[in-house]
Amino acid sequence: MVPKSAPDSGLADSELASAAEEPLSSMPFAASKSNLDKKSLDLVFAVEQMIQARQHAEINIYELQDRLTHSNGNIERLTRDLKNLNKVIEEREKSILDLEQKLIEKNLKVDQVIEDYRELQSTLSTEIDDLKSVIDLEQQKYTSLAQTHNEANAEKMKKINEMEERIGRLEVENAHVKQKYDTVRQEKAYLSNMISDFTSRMSVPLSQNKNDRND
Repeated sequence: MVPKSAPDSGLADSELASAAEEPLSSMPFAASKSNLDKKSLDLVFAVEQMIQARQHAEINIYELQDRLTHSNGNIERLTRDLKNLNKVIEEREKSILDLEQKLIEKNLKVDQVIEDYRELQSTLSTEIDDLKSVIDLEQQKYTSLAQTHNEANAEKMKKINEMEERIGRLEVENAHVKQKYDTVRQEKAYLSNMISDFTSRMSVPLSQNKNDRND
């Protein structure tokens, strides 16, 4: 059953493929390589090399397929991102056009306002002197009001400081009261536990005496 000479060099690819898929341990000549001649050993070695090369090629193919799948996924994601980016760019361009149109309209309005201002400036030049006297009078009123405001602010700050000091004292008193409350609450809990313990101890002999009488 063990071949003693090299097989035909025209072995079909399908036969080599089927031979490569079978593990070497299942081949009849794998268990008795010591009985093979040099040509047969060379053939076995060549087949083993072909199997290893095919396995390595299959591993490379699987890795390349995984990389291709990953690359395709990245391409699809980048394509979607590009579409979304183009959509955002279109929306931004539309917004820019709208803003440009609004800016043009505002510039026209500004030009109209400037023209109106020039006309008003020419008509109001005669009233400036009268307004200066009114401004001086209002300035004096403002100075008096500012002084009154400053005095009111000083009084308010004084009251605020007094209130802050009072709040600080109340916080300290509140802390003391809270501490006393916690102490009283702890003492009350301690007394309650003592009363409960005493009650339970006193009730046990009574129940035992009743049980003895019943017996």
